[in-house]
Amino acid sequence: MTDYSRSVRWLLQSEDPSIRYITLRDVAGANIDSAEVISAKSGIPDGPKVKALLSGLGGTGRDEVHPYRKWTGDHWRLVSLVNLEVPLHTARVSEAAHRTLGWLYKALSNRNLARKNGLARMHASVYGNGLGVWSRLGLAHDPRVEFVARRVISAQWPDGGWNCDPDPKAYHSSFHESLATLWGLTEYQKATGSGEAAESVRKASELFLSHRIFRSHTTGEIARKEWLKLRYPVYWHFNFLEAMRILSLAGHGNDERMSQSLDLLESKCNPDGMWEVEGCFWRPLDNGSLDLRGLRGSTEVVDWGRRGPNEMITLNALRALKSAGRLRTHFSEFS
Repeated sequence: MTDYSRSVRWLLQSEDPSIRYITLRDVAGANIDSAEVISAKSGIPDGPKVKALLSGLGGTGRDEVHPYRKWTGDHWRLVSLVNLEVPLHTARVSEAAHRTLGWLYKALSNRNLARKNGLARMHASVYGNGLGVWSRLGLAHDPRVEFVARRVISAQWPDGGWNCDPDPKAYHSSFHESLATLWGLTEYQKATGSGEAAESVRKASELFLSHRIFRSHTTGEIARKEWLKLRYPVYWHFNFLEAMRILSLAGHGNDERMSQSLDLLESKCNPDGMWEVEGCFWRPLDNGSLDLRGLRGSTEVVDWGRRGPNEMITLNALRALKSAGRLRTHFSEFS
């Protein structure tokens, strides 16, 4: 078993308190009441990534952008913020969460689900990401969130996932549409204890596990090599590391069917104990400008790292390995 102590030390030296806090809590196994954890957690709102995401969040007037604009809209920023453990009652975050809830609730309540050959066609990942955000930010018991959750569950396909493909011949769930939806329903179930959501999470988890995360269910071959590249953030895209992170949250971190993905993940670790970024779905800011009106599509306000060792990828890799029982380290080494 590889000793990843060097990786943990590297993350604990990060300038970003979110990285340090999550590493202490989820990887190093630190006492949540320890001075180190409390200090890192209290610094999250002032961390460089969180501050960048908060800048322009919920812009109004001339700075207003659609919540789904890639990747500067509130919808995407909120997903990143909750994954960085932004505090629950951060004012601008709470306000943005209510706005996105109003937008998606209205969109869903004003339309009937299209069905072809008896299967609902739905952009489920949009609502899945919403459910994840609202549940993490204390809105899971809002009647509108419950409505969204029930509609999403009602659109689940027999194989456990979701698909928006209008082609009546489409019969297999989309991994892209299903992964974020699994995350959202997992967070919703944890927040509410919903038995209906728990069953939906079980079926969606089985979809990915039965494919051993990235293999064709008919041939056993790798379904798409693009899925195996280490990227962060993944937004709505399917990715094998993100799948392991979400399946671990759903309680399947040590499922034997994760073993091939875990082996692949360990093989990608560099000699220094870190994982490097292998591709990006985002563009960097032009000249550092935060003028939301002039940003190109798919521009990010956060520099997540476009090459070399990557903090978020390394952090999520270590979390997946720990969930599977493959991480040999102890907090006392880093205190």
